[in-house]
Amino acid sequence: MEKLAKLRATFDNLGIDGILITDAYNRRYLTDFTGSAGTVIVTKTDAFLLVDFRYVSQANAQATNFTVKELDRSIIFEEIATLAENLGIKKLGFEQKHQTYFYHSQLVKAVKADLVPVANVVETLRMFKNEAEIAILKKAAEISDAAFSHILTFIQPGRTEIEISNELEFHMRKLGATSSSFDIIVASGARSALPHGVASDKVVEKGDMITLDFGAYYQGYCSDMTRTIAVGEPNPKLKEIYGIVHDALENALSGIKAGMTGKEADALTRNLISEKGYGDNYGHGMGHGIGLYIHEDIFMNPTCEQHIEEGMVLTIEPGIYIPNLGGVRIEDDIILKKDSIEIITKSRKELIIL
Repeated sequence: MEKLAKLRATFDNLGIDGILITDAYNRRYLTDFTGSAGTVIVTKTDAFLLVDFRYVSQANAQATNFTVKELDRSIIFEEIATLAENLGIKKLGFEQKHQTYFYHSQLVKAVKADLVPVANVVETLRMFKNEAEIAILKKAAEISDAAFSHILTFIQPGRTEIEISNELEFHMRKLGATSSSFDIIVASGARSALPHGVASDKVVEKGDMITLDFGAYYQGYCSDMTRTIAVGEPNPKLKEIYGIVHDALENALSGIKAGMTGKEADALTRNLISEKGYGDNYGHGMGHGIGLYIHEDIFMNPTCEQHIEEGMVLTIEPGIYIPNLGGVRIEDDIILKKDSIEIITKSRKELIIL
């Protein structure tokens, strides 16, 4: 009910008396329903979850704060229109970022209420995690840490990046994860200069640096951790870069605090890296929110004027990438508290040389 109350509190400012939720992540956040299809309508007094016959029992069991209504998928727009009319909705908000042109055009034809475009309404609520969400995110991070410890015993010259990625995935599943949070990044040798170098058939060689960026998808929530290791003695330049990235991460972990703008938080890593001469090799933001989705608001970068606040769960992930040589990224997940932070990814951050 807390989530519904917070959603309803936005209605007056938005100029709506009801809202239609079609995004899958926002639907799950509000309802706890884990099915793959469904539509939500919330007014100031009512909350409906519309599902087809496949999900009625599941929806009734999971969405305990919602009235579950079975609908006919072949006439979904007419069913939405009828319910909106019966609920007396005059101005119906819709998620403008999450509707196709076709979907919206059919909605316009069917619904008599004024359709009001809204954006980031539920996403803003999702930025702040409650105790139950934080407990799940901590467990997801714990699984990631355990998988990292395991993969250090598996990596060796001759393994392919795909083999390493698959082993990470399988081990996280053994520990209770549904899957990985995203396509696992295993980027070795010169490929470690690719910030999103998803695992390939490349064979790991002695002297390679390997960037491992992965997370556990656990009970609907994502962890996101990066560690860069070496297999054998790495290039001295890459060892130097590792030290800079490590210092940038530690500077951010010690300096970040509630009330900063995303731009100010980003500067905790960016200024240090730039002072060392690698600013042009750090092309992404310092971090982002995590939760039901791997990349959630807030996005800390050089232009972000939003404030980071207590209750947010964030990544901090500075990196340096040198084409044709390699790269380094180190990433932790943190909980932002009133006067401190809690780091929930515990794996060691000093350079590991296997």
